[in-house]
Amino acid sequence: MLPARTRTFTPVHPTDLRQTLGVLWRGRRDRTMRVLATEVLRATRTPEGPGTQLLRSLGGRIEVQAWGPGAEWLCERAPVLIGGGDDHRLFPTVNEQVTQWHRRFAGMRVPCTQAVFEMLVPVILEQKVTGLESRVSFGSLLTRLAEPAPGPFAHHRLVLPLDPDAVAGTPSHVFHACGVERKRSDTIRRAAGYANRLQEAAEMPLADGRARLRALPGIGDWTVSEVAQTALGDADAVSVGDYHLKNAASWALAGEPRGTDERMEELLEPYRPHRGRVLRLIAAAGVSPPKYGPRLTIQTRW
Repeated sequence: MLPARTRTFTPVHPTDLRQTLGVLWRGRRDRTMRVLATEVLRATRTPEGPGTQLLRSLGGRIEVQAWGPGAEWLCERAPVLIGGGDDHRLFPTVNEQVTQWHRRFAGMRVPCTQAVFEMLVPVILEQKVTGLESRVSFGSLLTRLAEPAPGPFAHHRLVLPLDPDAVAGTPSHVFHACGVERKRSDTIRRAAGYANRLQEAAEMPLADGRARLRALPGIGDWTVSEVAQTALGDADAVSVGDYHLKNAASWALAGEPRGTDERMEELLEPYRPHRGRVLRLIAAAGVSPPKYGPRLTIQTRW
């Protein structure tokens, strides 16, 4: 095994690793990451090859160790990953409660993984199903298709994100065994076949990058926004069409227990270009509207 590459740097803005990178983690079934109080372990695929990085908070500095062919790339791009290009200093002071949350979560940056297909797979799995269902499916796919991640982390059973070539050649019955119906599996395999073209979105202006993602059949505005928030570092991305988000935003910003996508966009408009940041602040603060009616039924047939 090659020795670890190491880099230590001081972020441009105060950065809390857990608050910043925790949004990338799909829970305990997601073995591509581990998120702890002051450190984050993450496996990924880079333009130079697969790699694993361990990021630690050291006071106001960040230490990065990386293993594998992509180690040097991961060390070099670590400031970008943790939101080095995310400037929140001109955050609008529209709502006093939101301003307080912004101060409270001052270390929460908008990450930018630059790994488009890697972020796209779990988001496609989240289309039209509950979070638990999507996470079970994601974990099952990783168990069947993922490779061990480089580095001394066998005890974590850490694996690499799915390889696009392997995914493109995976028959639909494998996805079905993981609880993924034909429509979503076709979209994932289609994305895998165009992974290189989709990856180009990471180097484009945000509007162009979003357009590149949206051009793929099966990927709509909700999916584009979810990926833009993490892969492209888009602090303004709003996931229109989300089952819960419109209600949480309406409750947090206007005290209205139920909302619509149109009402959510109206309430968020004064915060442009930080609308996505406001939604993350609402989630971080644990704000949720009153619950009425029956809960969604969770399918457990697999």
